[in-house]
Amino acid sequence: MKLLSRNADYAVRAVCYIADGKDDIVTVTELVRKLNIPRPFLRKILQALNHKKLLKSFKGADGGFKLAKDAENIYLVDIIEAFQGPFKLNECFFKKDLCPNRKSCFLKKKIDSIGDNVYKELKLITIGSILRGE
Repeated sequence: MKLLSRNADYAVRAVCYIADGKDDIVTVTELVRKLNIPRPFLRKILQALNHKKLLKSFKGADGGFKLAKDAENIYLVDIIEAFQGPFKLNECFFKKDLCPNRKSCFLKKKIDSIGDNVYKELKLITIGSILRGE
């Protein structure tokens, strides 16, 4: 199981790079060169972050992206959920289809509790704290 999908991983890397540039507009070309992420793939990621109001986009010759809000107000969980949906560790370990016993299943309750704890920890991590190495 992966906590971060490839999209979310690339998104976190891109947002951190943009945040590290302070208020500068960062071009897609610069991000591709510095982060080594394929351009078409990166453009879709940046557009999704813009749609979620985590980034602002600027068009034209001097266009690019910058943070839509302060790095301390962009949470890791917001980026993860932008690409993976609501945070959930697992529906059921035993079946692909929803289990009829899921409301009374002890294992499901334990996994949900672990998931809640992971979510609470992720909610504490901001882009700013990542840049500071905290």
